[in-house]
Amino acid sequence: MCFPNEYFMMNYFPNDKKNCTKHNERFRKLHKKLIILQTKQFHHIYLNNFIHIIGLVQMDSPNTTGELMNEPNMRHKIILFFALAAMLASCSGGKVKYRIGVSQCSDDIWRDKQNAELRMGAYFHDNVELKFAAAYDSDERQVQQIDSLVGSGIDLLIVAPNQVSTISPAIDRAYDKGIPVIVFERKTNSQKYTAFISADNYEMGRVMGEYVISRLHGQGQVLEIMGLKGSSPAIERHNGFMDALKKATGVSVMESLQGDWTEPTAYETTRKWLSANKDAHVDLVFGMNDRTAMGARKAFLENGGYTPLFCGIDGLPGENGGIQLVRDSLLDASYIYPTHGDQLIDLAVNILEGKPYEKETMMMSALVTRDNAKVLLMQSEELMRQGKRLDLLHEKADNYLHELDTQRVINWLALGIIALLMVVFVLVYLYQMRKIALQRERVVNTLWNLKPEEVPVTAENPETAESVETSKTSKDSPVIEEDEPAAVSLFFSRFKEVVEARLEDSDVSVEDLAADMGLSRVQLYRKVKAVAGSSPVELLRTARLNRAYQLLLTTDKSVSEIAYAVGFTSPSYFTKCFKEEYGQVPGEIRK
Repeated sequence: MCFPNEYFMMNYFPNDKKNCTKHNERFRKLHKKLIILQTKQFHHIYLNNFIHIIGLVQMDSPNTTGELMNEPNMRHKIILFFALAAMLASCSGGKVKYRIGVSQCSDDIWRDKQNAELRMGAYFHDNVELKFAAAYDSDERQVQQIDSLVGSGIDLLIVAPNQVSTISPAIDRAYDKGIPVIVFERKTNSQKYTAFISADNYEMGRVMGEYVISRLHGQGQVLEIMGLKGSSPAIERHNGFMDALKKATGVSVMESLQGDWTEPTAYETTRKWLSANKDAHVDLVFGMNDRTAMGARKAFLENGGYTPLFCGIDGLPGENGGIQLVRDSLLDASYIYPTHGDQLIDLAVNILEGKPYEKETMMMSALVTRDNAKVLLMQSEELMRQGKRLDLLHEKADNYLHELDTQRVINWLALGIIALLMVVFVLVYLYQMRKIALQRERVVNTLWNLKPEEVPVTAENPETAESVETSKTSKDSPVIEEDEPAAVSLFFSRFKEVVEARLEDSDVSVEDLAADMGLSRVQLYRKVKAVAGSSPVELLRTARLNRAYQLLLTTDKSVSEIAYAVGFTSPSYFTKCFKEEYGQVPGEIRK
């Protein structure tokens, strides 16, 4: 893949090759991650198709006649089922491993940029979850937020203390609980921290002081607008600025006005000072950040008369950022105060993973003047453009992750349904196998599906029985009293002997059986039906099929030979009757 920003950065900003290379490397990593996510999504789609192809959802089940899938086929599908389960398990996403709490002392454009970089840095660590809190310059709120983050179970705390001393107890409590603490941008008066990362605020103040001396040619009056009272950046920038001005006796600070980093406070403080010092002449206003410098500028413009030079610190890129303000001559100079949220995340992950790290890290920065503002703004705009591309890639990655999560839920639901079907199938299979075993045992032991002593004798209407016997029987025909069990058993035993003796005779009829029993056809039908619940023809067919079942198990005769041996004239009809009775064709009995 081509990265069009690389040539631009390397040729126009040769002094920043390291940062440009790092930026492009991150771009490549996120692009690679997106490709991996696309591959995983394809993998899940493949699994869905796999489920459909192997037919687990529509697996064979016993049909209405009790037919079962054969055993090798069942084993094959069970193996496929467990293979599918293993594949799905391999696709399950990893859970969040590290939860990092970020406690910001305020909420402004500088911290918005840093928070965006923190999120971007987290893009490259799949095991990181960020939790943000902003105190809006309130010590009490920040203490509560830090305690809340610690109570939520974070693994590491990143904190920018609002002031040097007031936030230290909360940071100490977190550190004492074994939670690593990274203090960034601002210091505390405690040594209970794991790492500190920031730009050198003293150096910023000193460099700005030297610039002011140079810009005023060693002569002039300076008005200083300070940051939040008690915050380490305000203290250190002031000390560096004042130490630098000591070298130029012709440059003096008329007054240091107390601000709080915000433009409205700087405007109001400067306006009041101008009202109280109408005759004062100011050559340059130094605001400890760009917003305070712009607030003071607004107050001077409203006051009328001359407008001094204005310098600030932050040098943010983008719309109304410090670099643009210098380019447009609204500020005379600014100093880039690096945010480097991505570097902060890398440090946090190194600490959590036990990798080597520096306890104290000072980030490099640079002075922004009219001479380099245009070039720096071009660089920053290009970086911001690439940052937006990274955000778009990450948004795509998030969409893919969401689709993968949805797909994963669907896959596990499908797997659960398949597992349930497999359980049902196995139970049905075992039931059918037990049924076949009992059936085989019964058929092997007897040709008959019931025992006469277990069948209740159905009482008949006496008048109907009497009329039938009068009209259809002879005086010499034996009559069995239906209330005599012994007579019933004797009759049915005689009937079985007659049937078994004529099994091989394909021409035997009910009349033939009745004649052998010494009864009329009607008498035989009535009495057999009363005793067995089935007609003589049905019992004859059952006996023939049971005898065929025995022959299939005990002889090597062919199906046709057995069909003829049990009185069937057509092997195909025999096969049809056999399958209706046992749910299997004759050839399957021997398997």
